[in-house]
Amino acid sequence: MESYALFFDIDGTLVSFKTHQIPDSTIQALTLAKKAGHKVFIATGRPPLIITNLGAIEHLIDGYVTINGALCYVGDQVISSKEIANRTARLVMQDAHEKNYGLIMVGEKDVAVLDPQGEVDKIFRREICVENLNQARPFEEVLQQRIFQLTPFFDEDYEKEILSLLTDCTAGRWHPAFTDITAKGADKGEGLLAMTQYLGLDSQHTMAFGDGGNDSSMIRTAGIGVAMGNALECLKKEADYVTTSVDEDGIWNALRHYGLI
Repeated sequence: MESYALFFDIDGTLVSFKTHQIPDSTIQALTLAKKAGHKVFIATGRPPLIITNLGAIEHLIDGYVTINGALCYVGDQVISSKEIANRTARLVMQDAHEKNYGLIMVGEKDVAVLDPQGEVDKIFRREICVENLNQARPFEEVLQQRIFQLTPFFDEDYEKEILSLLTDCTAGRWHPAFTDITAKGADKGEGLLAMTQYLGLDSQHTMAFGDGGNDSSMIRTAGIGVAMGNALECLKKEADYVTTSVDEDGIWNALRHYGLI
């Protein structure tokens, strides 16, 4: 059996939105996959600061594609990073203040949070149970760092409008309330390719699992793209295979389907 590099989104793929835990069947599936010689990678929109929900599988992870591909690393070695221009970050920050919408700015070390409507708190802290946002720093302090991602809380129509001004950026939406903006060329698909190239792996022997719009590039780039049963319909149409939901043993079932465990 050929060994595969397996890339997993976190929220809605590895971690249930209902329980905020990794299902036992997923832990067992990844354990068996590692024993069979496959490699396990995380591919998430989260910055490292808020990747706090993978304790049960941390020992199985070979590398990380984080911040939607803007920062990729293996151990302490950064293998790829793409930053947003400081002027672009300042433009969006100013617009958020003027238009009164929420914004998370992700720097190289810290994050800054603007939450005038309480949406960040409601969705990130209470719905998704994100930890460590209480460690947010002032915007001017974060702007002294390299900026990797902007997460503004506005709808798809306004996203199209503002992206027309941000010609050096791309965006991926995995929640109706917000989008993730990264530098052009920074997405999960590019992160997958950077990881396989760095480690000398065959990109055709990759399998990617996701459920949101920001997983689209990864699903299309991987040798095999798997959409979770709870995924957006548009992602399911792009996938090679649609498994069951995260809460219905989706990862276990997909790996069994392809004979990897």
